[in-house]
Amino acid sequence: MEDVADAIRRLAVRGAPAIGLAASYGLVVGVRAGDPSVPPLERFERAARLLQSTRPTAVNLRWAIELARSVAETSADGGAEATAAALLELAERLAERQRAADLRIAEIGAELVEPGDRVLTHCNTGPLATGGAGTAGGVIAAAWDAGHLGQVWVGETRPLLQGSRLTAWELGQAGIPFRLVTDASVGTLMARGLVDRVVVGADRIAANGDVANKIGTYSIAVLASRHGVPFYVAAPLSTIDPATATGAEIEIEERDPSEVTHVLGRAVAPDGAPAANFAFDVTPAELVTAIVTEAGLLHPPYETSIAEALRP
Repeated sequence: MEDVADAIRRLAVRGAPAIGLAASYGLVVGVRAGDPSVPPLERFERAARLLQSTRPTAVNLRWAIELARSVAETSADGGAEATAAALLELAERLAERQRAADLRIAEIGAELVEPGDRVLTHCNTGPLATGGAGTAGGVIAAAWDAGHLGQVWVGETRPLLQGSRLTAWELGQAGIPFRLVTDASVGTLMARGLVDRVVVGADRIAANGDVANKIGTYSIAVLASRHGVPFYVAAPLSTIDPATATGAEIEIEERDPSEVTHVLGRAVAPDGAPAANFAFDVTPAELVTAIVTEAGLLHPPYETSIAEALRP
């Protein structure tokens, strides 16, 4: 159980959908491998508290835990093994649901990309981030398969380089043409007319359409607005948090400053240099052209379109 939490905390597992799935399977381990003298529901809560503490911004983690809690509460009377079995069934349903959502998001999002488009993306949103085809990464791959894509601009995504280490690898494996650029290149690319649209993922979307995503996303959205470039967010409905009214209420994770002062373990700043390491930022809803979900395209006013998409 501790290994699952550690994997999420140190980003061995990362990407909001993948974090939620990892947590759902981690809860199975927490109940099944817990102290035999402890009742199954108490084992569940211990595991849930540990997992919940790992990363505060991505809502899929809390979403998966809350779904699992309901299952654990209704199955606990059958004992630990019955509870673990019920939780495993849920985890597998959620994994299949994510795969289906990814495919639908990719299908819908690909229609937004026109032949020859140069798409800019940020961080990593492909299969490594979701367990399926990916969110924004899935849109990009589907657009390429449909002949609706010229190339991809991939921001390196400092400080942990998810763009250069992960997204570039995924695109290379898929044979999709891309060029890797520094994060600070976005303004220059747009000013030169080299970006036709932006497609990014999300870690949490508030009820009003504000989007929390990897640090640097807000800057890209501002530049896109300045240059008239459409800015799309691709995310499953599980990333929308109706309990969070606006982005101002989203807790932004601050990680170890050493991730800024060091790159892949090598110091890039003087010893003892003070640093701040904000892992996410919030893009205001008015900068978002549309949100691509498995339920369809959501357009402003987002309070209305999000509420309709989430209606049972």
